[in-house]
Amino acid sequence: MGELKVTKLSSKEDKANYIFHLLKDIEALDLMIKNDQIERAPIRIGAEQEFCLTDNEFLPSCNALEILKDINDDHFTTEIGSYNLEINLDPLELKDDCFSKLHEHLSQLLEKANNSAEKEDTKVLLTGILPTITLKHIGVENMTPIQRYFVLNEAIKESRKQDFNIHIKGVDEVNLLHDSVMLEGCNTSFQMHLQIDPDDFIDSYNWAQAISGPILSICTNSPMLFGKELWSETRIALFTQSVDTRANSFLLNEKQSRVSFGNEWATGTVADIFRDNVSRFRSLVTSEFTKDSVEMLSHGEIPKLRALNLHNGTVYRWNRPCYGVGGGKPHLRIENRYIPSGPTVVDEIANMVFWVGVMKGRPKTYKNIHEKMDFKDAKTNFFSAARYGMNTQFNWNGSLVPSHSLILDELLPMAYKGLYKMNVSPKDVEYYLKIIENRVKSHNGSQWMSKSYRNLLKPKKRFEALQTLTCKLYAKQQKEYPISTWNVLKQNAASTFIEKRIIKHVMSTDIFSVDEHDSVELVISMMKWKNFHHMPVINTRKDLVGLLSWSDLMDYLNKTESHQETVKDIMQTNIITINQFASLDEAKELMNKHNINCLPVVRDHRLIGMITSNDI
Repeated sequence: MGELKVTKLSSKEDKANYIFHLLKDIEALDLMIKNDQIERAPIRIGAEQEFCLTDNEFLPSCNALEILKDINDDHFTTEIGSYNLEINLDPLELKDDCFSKLHEHLSQLLEKANNSAEKEDTKVLLTGILPTITLKHIGVENMTPIQRYFVLNEAIKESRKQDFNIHIKGVDEVNLLHDSVMLEGCNTSFQMHLQIDPDDFIDSYNWAQAISGPILSICTNSPMLFGKELWSETRIALFTQSVDTRANSFLLNEKQSRVSFGNEWATGTVADIFRDNVSRFRSLVTSEFTKDSVEMLSHGEIPKLRALNLHNGTVYRWNRPCYGVGGGKPHLRIENRYIPSGPTVVDEIANMVFWVGVMKGRPKTYKNIHEKMDFKDAKTNFFSAARYGMNTQFNWNGSLVPSHSLILDELLPMAYKGLYKMNVSPKDVEYYLKIIENRVKSHNGSQWMSKSYRNLLKPKKRFEALQTLTCKLYAKQQKEYPISTWNVLKQNAASTFIEKRIIKHVMSTDIFSVDEHDSVELVISMMKWKNFHHMPVINTRKDLVGLLSWSDLMDYLNKTESHQETVKDIMQTNIITINQFASLDEAKELMNKHNINCLPVVRDHRLIGMITSNDI
């Protein structure tokens, strides 16, 4: 999509023109497959690296365009969030030391990004979901000001006709309504590409689906969102919901999300996968198309299938089929979209080596996997891995197999064979696959992050714990040691940056409240049980409407008879509140000025926390 100037698909003429070119592109692809025009060899690999930008306090830094301008390199491009950028790496032939070359090239480009970021007091961070990202950062005002993002946002919102309902439940729970696709900007991934022989595409694609769960389980790195501990790879749930065009999953032709694992094994040719996408998902955007792809073929030209690729760019299969043209020759590839960024470059390259090795090392016993494995087992495996990571038990060969056993006993040996078969350097193979093996025996990114976060939460409030976690993640990332060697952070881990202390650092978020129609007797009991000195009062819309303190209840404490009064009768309604991003000095001034010891913290009139003089 980044190659085209896109506009919203609205007029009858636009739709007709787009559909004409879309159908011609599929027809042209059929012809190229039939006439053996799709490149078979050499096999190439490629990758896309998304990364986060943070300020010196490890909060999102919305200056991607300024940094991109300073970098001035065509390998770099924008992402939907103005605190993210992406690197598109050059493709390499799958042979010799291709992986260490890819590693070197990526490191050089990240160093270039680091140098430009430093000029803006910004840091480059690799992580699936930035721990410190908050609701404040996912508003449309932080969308990168480029037309295609706003067009896509408007098109998806128009398709839904309602806000996005995000509900993810793990150890904790996130449940919110959001009015844009900017939640997608929370996710950063390391997307891996493998070129596929057209004759073997469907079997290879189905194999890629079958191994997705086990591969993902060892690579998870995104256990948290907004300080809540959710799935081992929360990106999978978040991305699915953040660009879902369905208002109701039971509506006709809308049974599958645009972000999808799929509902069945692929059959036919790669063109049939594209046909299925076009049949299921209506086009959201268009561009200028002038050349008929079939006519181009008849004149000896190789078409880029721009209309088909544009449509494919708005259908987000976790294993996505791709068509491209390189060096004047058309090729097919599978894009692996489910692997997160980070925690280090060496971990990412090891993930890629493992995936490519298992893809190329598929034994004959797993040929035609669609005949030997139920698709719903493959799909269950994938979502189980996203939820539970290395704690997953997989449906494999008719048995339940723990992730550790499946990777060590079957998939790693398979990867070695596949890579040796492709004449990849034994030095590369052994170095990177050993990283995977050590990770199985130690911990992966999500395990390290969850354990470290839990330790940090013992002495710290949530926001400070998240900043410290991100600070340590960045420091360890710079050393380039694989995640398996990282020690879990202890609760006394100190941050190495100067914090501007704000309300969010010290406020309590595990708070009780009462309704304005609750009885005074209930409130007195609750405050005694919990040893509270203040009790916020909310109405039926969950807005903060009052506050009760012990002094308000003094007249009722010594009464022996039952209390008939409700909270509304005695609560204070002239409430002094504060914003979560205000400074502690501001809180002190407000408390002193109004002679109070408690400040409710609100966002859009809703209570999100409390801060007392003791907290300060």
